[in-house]
Formats: sequence, structure tokens, C-alpha cells
Amino acid sequence: MTNKQKYLLAIESTAHTFGVAVLDFDKKILANITDSWVSESGGMIPIEVRKHHKIVSEKLYKQALEKANITEDKIEAVALSNAPGLAPCLLEGMEFAKKLATKLNVQIVGVNHCIAHLEIGETTGAKDPVLLYASGANTQVIAYEAQKYRIFGETLDLGIGNFIDTIARYFGLGFPGGPKIEKLAQECKNKKELIELAYSVKGMDVSFSGIQTQIKNLYDKKTPIEDLAYSLQETVFAMLTEVAERALAHTGKKELLLGGGVACNARLQEMCQIMCNERGVKFFCPPKPLLVDNAAMIGYLGLKMFKARLGESNLDKIDIKPRERTDEVQVNWK
Repeated sequence: MTNKQKYLLAIESTAHTFGVAVLDFDKKILANITDSWVSESGGMIPIEVRKHHKIVSEKLYKQALEKANITEDKIEAVALSNAPGLAPCLLEGMEFAKKLATKLNVQIVGVNHCIAHLEIGETTGAKDPVLLYASGANTQVIAYEAQKYRIFGETLDLGIGNFIDTIARYFGLGFPGGPKIEKLAQECKNKKELIELAYSVKGMDVSFSGIQTQIKNLYDKKTPIEDLAYSLQETVFAMLTEVAERALAHTGKKELLLGGGVACNARLQEMCQIMCNERGVKFFCPPKPLLVDNAAMIGYLGLKMFKARLGESNLDKIDIKPRERTDEVQVNWK
């Protein structure tokens, strides 16, 4: 490293994870530190999550600088995830980012969390993919078209991650529920007899409310949770794979990219890989640290935006946008 090297600091705080990352101006990730709020009983409580973020923010900032082996005076810009997400969590991240930007006298870049999931996919080698975005609050099939990331299909009710977390909570498994449901599914000893569950695909849209009610009723009737977890995964991941395949056919694109925390699930990856092999389409999936909520992806897109002169010196112009949709963002950095 030379003294002339420039660095960008990034902050992620859209939901239960607070993250701080450092990237150099060649988009190399030098540090990607996270700390997530967890609960052994209930679901996510935004006010409690914000308290968690406030407690860990300064510690993670110092850890990121140490990991990157830089001093804060080398930071040229700050990027933060200001949309979409839980308002209390977004506010905590924004306040911390503005405090740093003021202290360091640098510009700030507001980054859409969903689009960051797509942009970080470039690190896998994907050039022009359809993105199957499966996270807590989001379930979307997205592709780039005419200066925007277009949503070709999405959930009509629940995000896939929130749906799985709700079921896990109903089973008494705590939060986050995804890894616990995946483990239960792997432990199922009755995989040849799939429980018939509501399969709801409409065009390229999906719905999970019916299957959620059905699984709760079956659980109340003492159906083994391993069997329920297995059939849940097989059904909803088949739905996601189907709409991803339809989007590939509709757009004519030759690459599928997975993004979001639910995409860490090995069975979902396997289903998508099989479908892509059958279609002669390339399949890409970032490593887990870049699939789950993280600040590195915020920094990766933030750096592009900063270089495209989309940084802001007037911090009052930066605000949170809890409900901003992917297709509302004009892509001015490509």
C-alpha cells in the first residue's frame, strides 16, 4: 500500500445485521465485518435491533480499520445502505455514517441494498444475469434493462425469509430461522413421501401465505417438524426455481445469479444449478459472506456511484427510504 491509495468505508444496517467494510478504489474488499442481532424465542424487534446496532457500531468501525490496516484519514468517502429496510435500523446506520462523514469531511453515498446484492454478483464473473433475490423481506426476480433494474416477478405477500422465519418461530426455533429449518430438512427420514403443500406461482410471481397457514395447521396436528421442513423447502424452492426459469426465458439472458441471505441454502442452490444445467445457462452464486447482509456489497456499489459523481456533500440531502423499490432507482453509474 502507498500513501496515495484511496479508500471507501461502507455501512450496512437495513435489518438485523450491522456491518462495516473497507474497500480500496480498485474495488478490492479489505475488510468486511458484521455483527447480527439474534433471538432465541421471538422474531425481529426493530427497536431492539437498533439498540444492538448502536452498541456495536463503533467497535465494528475500529475492527474494520484495523483489518484493512489503514487509518481513518485515508478514507475518501462513506457509503451507507439507506434503502430499503426497517426504519429504526436504517436511521441508526445513517446517523453513524453522517457522523463519520462529518468528522472526516468526506462525501456520503446512499446505496439501495437490493441493487447492491445484484451488483456484488459481478465478483463471481456474472456479466448480465437474471437475479433471483431471496432474502428476509424480499423475493424478486430482477434483471437490468434500459437504465433500471426491472422486477419481472416478486412475492405477492411475504418475503421468503420472513415466511421461513415465521414458521421457525411457530416451531419454537427462534430467530433467524433459515439455518434451523435447513438443518431440520436435512434430518428428515421420510424424503420419499413429500407432503403436498400449496404451490402458488402466478406468471413470475409467488405467494407464501397459503403454505404458511397450511404448515401451521399440520404442525398443530403433530406432523413431524423434520417432514414439514423438508416439504417446505422442496415446495417453495421449486417455486423460486420455476419463476427464475421463466424470467430467463422471458429476457433471453444466459446467466442466473443468486442473491440474498436465503440463497445461502444449499438445496436452493442445488435446484437452481440443476435448472441452469438443463437450460444451458450459466449459474453464479457469491460466497456466503457476500450473500448475507454485508457492508462490502454496499461499498462495492457505493464506490461505483462515487466515481460516477453521485456522492453528496450536503448531508441533509441524504435520508432513509424504507420502502424504495429496486425499479425506482435510476442506474446512473453504468
